[in-house]
Amino acid sequence: MSRRARVIKRPQVRPDAKYQSMVLAKLINKVMLHGKKSTAERIVYGALDIMEQHGSKSPLTDTELAIKNVTPQLKVKSRRVGGATYQVPVEVSQTVGLSLALRWLVESARARSGKSMAEKLAAELSDASKGQGVTVKKRDDTHRMAEANRAFAHYRW
Repeated sequence: MSRRARVIKRPQVRPDAKYQSMVLAKLINKVMLHGKKSTAERIVYGALDIMEQHGSKSPLTDTELAIKNVTPQLKVKSRRVGGATYQVPVEVSQTVGLSLALRWLVESARARSGKSMAEKLAAELSDASKGQGVTVKKRDDTHRMAEANRAFAHYRW
């Protein structure tokens, strides 16, 4: 395998059937459990319908805004240097940031109490689009930890 040229990344996921959105297709895949894609699609589309009923003008743009609000720019990685382990802040690439954001949204939606998964996901997405909620707090905590460990940034490689 050549180490010289940059690898051209092919699209791994097809856009979703209803909105033709790559981000929504990735969200559906994150929601999916045990290969039940039709159930995951029903949950995500149900969540978008619930968001629309609760007064969202465009649930797709609200979802994209929520994901943008949750996507981290920095994270910490453990580096072992001379017997000590340091939390070194590193920048997050766009694809990794999107993956983290979707994972955090689905995890926090699952952790909410009561109701159906579609309602919990709709509530989490609408909270995140307003800049509130558990997922935005997790992003802020990640950024705060990276900022606190900025002194160890020279260990980055």
